[in-house]
Amino acid sequence: MTSRRALKAAEAVREVVSMAILSELNDPRIRDVTVTHVEVSADLRHAKVHVSVMGDARRQNLSLRGLQSAAGFLQVKVARRIETRYTPRIQFILDQGVKRSIEVARILHEVLPRPAEESVEEIEDEQPEGGGAEPGADWPAAPPPVAGPPPDPGEPPPRPPS
Repeated sequence: MTSRRALKAAEAVREVVSMAILSELNDPRIRDVTVTHVEVSADLRHAKVHVSVMGDARRQNLSLRGLQSAAGFLQVKVARRIETRYTPRIQFILDQGVKRSIEVARILHEVLPRPAEESVEEIEDEQPEGGGAEPGADWPAAPPPVAGPPPDPGEPPPRPPS
């Protein structure tokens, strides 16, 4: 089980690295990068930073190399944030989880029928030719509208007109 200290360090590393990627790194290779999660070893000497990069394999490798070249700069940022005897050595790992989930969603979208299309087709098949009855004809009639404000419970009911 991971210690509370390691979990707090992992969260701090994730925050520092995410903010630095967004605002401080000016490397043109590092674009469309998201830090998905961070794993820190029990002795806090190593940190695996899992990143997701939107784009093709070439774009992902280019961003990963840019991040690896900025690892020293990011370690200094992390060292200023967490006060430990050792600063975790940062290693970047490409996280394929987001890419896989998008691919699975695309495949499911192709394979599974769309419920809205099915219900429209079924309704059209069930109606007789000529359009059938007017829409809503089988619904109960709405209650008549009430005129005026609701009666006060302390007052007697109004008399009907004679």
